[in-house]
Amino acid sequence: MSSNPFYLLSDDGLWGRLTERMQTVSMTIDRITPAVDPSTSAASVNLSRNNFSHFGSSQRYALVIVPTYNEALNITPLLEAILTQGPRFDVLVIDDNSPDGTGDIVEEIARQTPRIQLHRRSGKLGLGTAYLTGFAMALQAGYSYIFEMDADFSHQPRYLSILLAIAEHDADVALGSRNIPGGRVENWPWLRNVISKGGSLYARLVLGLPVRDVTGGFKCFRASALRQIDLDAVRATGYGFQVELNYRCYRAGLHIVEFPIVFPERVAGISKMSSHIIGEAALMVWKLKLGIRSAPRPTTKTVPQTH
Repeated sequence: MSSNPFYLLSDDGLWGRLTERMQTVSMTIDRITPAVDPSTSAASVNLSRNNFSHFGSSQRYALVIVPTYNEALNITPLLEAILTQGPRFDVLVIDDNSPDGTGDIVEEIARQTPRIQLHRRSGKLGLGTAYLTGFAMALQAGYSYIFEMDADFSHQPRYLSILLAIAEHDADVALGSRNIPGGRVENWPWLRNVISKGGSLYARLVLGLPVRDVTGGFKCFRASALRQIDLDAVRATGYGFQVELNYRCYRAGLHIVEFPIVFPERVAGISKMSSHIIGEAALMVWKLKLGIRSAPRPTTKTVPQTH
């Protein structure tokens, strides 16, 4: 074992071996998880997409940002579940040119109700840039509350009203947390759980964060709170984006309240997690700690919008 303290973070060290094992576990999960064939057209996905016209007009109050890439099996029931939470919720889907036709499905739904919006991008540009694009659009449109939410039902829509209430009355940022009493994950392999909790603990200790679920991405922001963060300075584009955003919220003095959530394995489709993404996040933590400036984010390219 090397005496170099950074050995643990190297590809040859403990972190490298754990992330390699994590990638193997992820591949095993993918083999047993229903997936969408990228060659499958949107029209051939057997989903009912003609029942959204009754959801009414937008109140421009709370916007749920949902980045997507190959989520055709999840997106229709997810959009319906979100809108069913009440008339205050609208949805903005940021789609990275999904080969499985996710964007086409959302486009069809968006024609039926102004509460669904679609922003198409030219390709996979990263989770972080998707959220930053969504934040800018939400703030420009005048929404009072802005959510981050995954497209795979790991973030359950039933928590939206709770997180909104917390942000309305007690917090600048309401965070759905897996790592406080009452919160948990379901149907995860033990190693994935260990790496998730270990990664969160690692980031907490290095950065001195009071947040227990540092990698958590189910959030509700007050719009006024987002305006206090220098979003142009955010550099992480993948898994580390949530760590960096939580860190910047904390450094800005924002009041963060965690609420326990149950976080199940995705309903359908393929996980986007990889050992490279995890390793990138581990390195990014030290860049934040040491104040090292990262390279500029990739330029976000879009294609013509549909709504």
